[in-house]
Amino acid sequence: MLVRWHSPIRSFQSAGPTTTTTSPLPLARCSPPATAKQPAAAVARRPVASPGLAVAGSPAAHSSMAAKWAQKTVVIPAQHRGCHLITPKILREIEGDLSGFKCGLAHLFLQHTSASLTINENYDSDVQADTETFLNRIVPEGRSAPWKHTLEGPDDMPAHIKSSMFGCALTIPITDGHLNMGTWQGIWLCEHRDNASSRKIVITLNGV
Repeated sequence: MLVRWHSPIRSFQSAGPTTTTTSPLPLARCSPPATAKQPAAAVARRPVASPGLAVAGSPAAHSSMAAKWAQKTVVIPAQHRGCHLITPKILREIEGDLSGFKCGLAHLFLQHTSASLTINENYDSDVQADTETFLNRIVPEGRSAPWKHTLEGPDDMPAHIKSSMFGCALTIPITDGHLNMGTWQGIWLCEHRDNASSRKIVITLNGV
């Protein structure tokens, strides 16, 4: 549509006050009329399925790509103070559900405030021992420590601090029915109490 441009607004001064007169500009249409023919490039084309590939939106694609969920609480028996590799235990508990996912995420949540979860070395146990040594050096305990929260002993408050340092949750990718971790990566449960009880980990699997 041709839009007619108006000349700049002019002000005319007379003996009285200054007045300005304008004429309304015509509105330009931002979209073509409903009857206008759309360009060929704008016409949506139906996807063509390749052999063995489900077309998005088809019943086959909907069933194969529908998100799935699974959840289980795993109980880890009481451990002595220190860092413990628990990958084999976790895999035994979830392998039946895990095998049903081609792509997704595994979320592990520890339901405690005096232990923690982390991912680290799965081969040399010296790494676990050295990590425990490091934690004990940077978080002091005993009578000389400045903590007020000592209701359950000198290791009480230090355990809470260490738990917050490593955290209580992990997220691991799932690929073709397996936890997609690196070659040397393993799941650790870090126990920060001297006399701990069993620990519960809620594992949630989500994907397709």
